Amino acid sequence: MGLVIWLFNRIYCNVYNCGFKEQIEMKNKESTRYASEIQEKRICSKLGGVRTPNSGAGLFKKGDIQIPEVGLLIECKTCMTPKNSFSIKKEWLEKNKQELFASGLSNSVIAFNFDYEDKKDYYVIDDKLMRYLVEKLIEETE
Repeated sequence: MGLVIWLFNRIYCNVYNCGFKEQIEMKNKESTRYASEIQEKRICSKLGGVRTPNSGAGLFKKGDIQIPEVGLLIECKTCMTPKNSFSIKKEWLEKNKQELFASGLSNSVIAFNFDYEDKKDYYVIDDKLMRYLVEKLIEETE
């Protein structure tokens, strides 16, 4: 019993009295999970999407964001520190296509940024979606 009380007091002191809570909060802001969440929420707000729980690690819902109304699956990639370049890996595109099929959606996108705090996102789409976009842009200009 004495060990349990000592352990409780030690944890309580670390979390509430010794600045440990602030260290946890600061560490979370340095994690990729923190930066990814900011990017995912921003893209959901811009595009009207729904964040996938646990970034699609579950059995049924895949990808980071889904927009079921238009059959869109979005995989987000974010930079922790500002960068001047960003490499898109072929394996990301292939994995996104597999998850697209598993989700029963029809279009996939890779979203990325050069700095998660910049609020500017860029999108990688395939030729099918690009042709559709061009058709819609032509219709708008007519």
